[in-house]
Amino acid sequence: MTQPVPIRRERQGEHLRTALSLAARGIPPLPLRAGKRPFGNCTACAENTCGGRPHMKAAGPCRCPKPCHGWAAATTDPRVLTSPAWAEAWQQAVTVAYHPGGAQMTVVDLDNADAVAWAHEHLPATHTVQTARGEHWIYRGTMQSANAVRPGVDLKSRMAYARWIGPGTGTMTSLPPAVRTLVAREETTPSRGGVVSSVPERATWDRTVATGCRHTERFVLTGLERGLAMVRGHKDSGAGSQAFGVAQFVAAQHAECPGPCNLDALGRQIVEAAVSVGVPEPYAQRAVTRGLRGSTGRAA
Repeated sequence: MTQPVPIRRERQGEHLRTALSLAARGIPPLPLRAGKRPFGNCTACAENTCGGRPHMKAAGPCRCPKPCHGWAAATTDPRVLTSPAWAEAWQQAVTVAYHPGGAQMTVVDLDNADAVAWAHEHLPATHTVQTARGEHWIYRGTMQSANAVRPGVDLKSRMAYARWIGPGTGTMTSLPPAVRTLVAREETTPSRGGVVSSVPERATWDRTVATGCRHTERFVLTGLERGLAMVRGHKDSGAGSQAFGVAQFVAAQHAECPGPCNLDALGRQIVEAAVSVGVPEPYAQRAVTRGLRGSTGRAA
């Protein structure tokens, strides 16, 4: 019965060794917890009350020594990676991720065989890493990150993280225009007169349905309104990706609830906000659905 302890410690040591190896190559790593997600913020950084890190989109003063703020915590500094502030995270880590933008790279995440076939037809060959369901095509250069730019395709570069799977094969080539235009095509805001939506009139979060939620109504609705404001603030571009991010954040808040939490109602409001600033409804629905299921594996 004592075997799991040394095995677990060995895996923890392996993750840290992988991270240090990546850092030595100029690739900023970070630990991922169960669910393959970054570790949550510490008490001082919860709800981003610290203001965020200086290099985030909303630049702030936070210099927390812990691995807070997800991708923004990734670093090539071995002193930080091996510091006591990161020790607990490495003890609980299940795998390692990295910040592609910090390494001047973009990852085209191809999530299934159809997406891989599309890439072979439309994108230039580059460094490739096999994944459980598809492939990562890695290019030299950075760009805006975006999820669900087409079926089974995510773009991970600036302000994003990608899971480290292995070294891969092939020569890395420069980021082609064909990849950059994927964001422009999905994120361009059409004229207000062209927005047609089947989203019902304002869906509301109902506490009588969310019987398994461990949060107060005020907490849920306050966080939701902040997220909706962020989506509506992207009037010219980026609302689709912002909707995904908000949905992902909402799901993460409820990841430890016994459920149900009525996340579907929250998701409909996020879709409604994205559609209101011109995001095509199918794209908004797809982005929000993926965001909600990314943390909990469900949209309950």
